[in-house]
Amino acid sequence: MTASILTVDDSASIRLTTRVALSNAGYTVTEAVDGKDGLAKLDAGQFDIIVTDLNMPNMDGLTMIRELRKLPAHTGVPVIFLTTESDAEIKQQAKAAGATGWLTKPFDPESLVKIVRKVLGR
Repeated sequence: MTASILTVDDSASIRLTTRVALSNAGYTVTEAVDGKDGLAKLDAGQFDIIVTDLNMPNMDGLTMIRELRKLPAHTGVPVIFLTTESDAEIKQQAKAAGATGWLTKPFDPESLVKIVRKVLGR
């Protein structure tokens, strides 16, 4: 069975790059345009992993993770941040919120696939 991945990013080009890389690796990808949209998509289905941006309008990635972790059905879902931020303090906040990993933009699509495979164990 293929893993189902939710990608959350306000950049259409990043969503496209992420979708193509993950789809080509055999994963099923659902896209959201910001944290609010991501939470709405989570209400509609189960995902094996979430790949999210940090800085987005309406609801940023940190807030989305904090809200996600309050939902019993999604508390254990791994979350990978894919962001331009590399500040140690922000990384610590993300970890405290429940992020599993971090990949800095610009990113190599194959690196994203490797991280997803590692986190999923497949």
